[in-house]
Amino acid sequence: MASTETLKEIYIDEVRDLWSANDQMQRVMKTLGQQASDKKLKDLLEKSVSGIGRHTETLKSVLEAQGGRVRKEHCKGMEGLVEEAKTHAAEHDLDGPLRDLVIISQYQRMSHYGLAGFGTAAAYASALGLKDDATKLKSIVKDIYNADDYSTELAQRAEKAAA
Repeated sequence: MASTETLKEIYIDEVRDLWSANDQMQRVMKTLGQQASDKKLKDLLEKSVSGIGRHTETLKSVLEAQGGRVRKEHCKGMEGLVEEAKTHAAEHDLDGPLRDLVIISQYQRMSHYGLAGFGTAAAYASALGLKDDATKLKSIVKDIYNADDYSTELAQRAEKAAA
């Protein structure tokens, strides 16, 4: 990133990166959802896939509103997290409850990455006086926190079942 960039340019780059991160996470969530054995975990992952899609549409609308080219920039950070998820959850021969625990762990890693990105983008939007953008992005942060809290509950239940 060049030092001559403005906060708005950095903000637009962040939104483009989040779009790519969302697309990558959405694809792997579909796969992990098919491999989960717990009904509540399957439901969470299915809801996450559709939620990520809605969040991506919000990102596209934010880019349009700010005059940025409506395109994504490949997110290497999420690429690494997706590869980890595939390696640990999708490609290991684990029994149901243990696989579910690994899926939850990988889901939370990717979600926390999203929290950092969306939280930062919301802060940038606020700093730029983009109230509508900030509100939309903060709403996404809230959605991710809620899903994260629920996935922690599922992990606690699955941990007991696996013990």
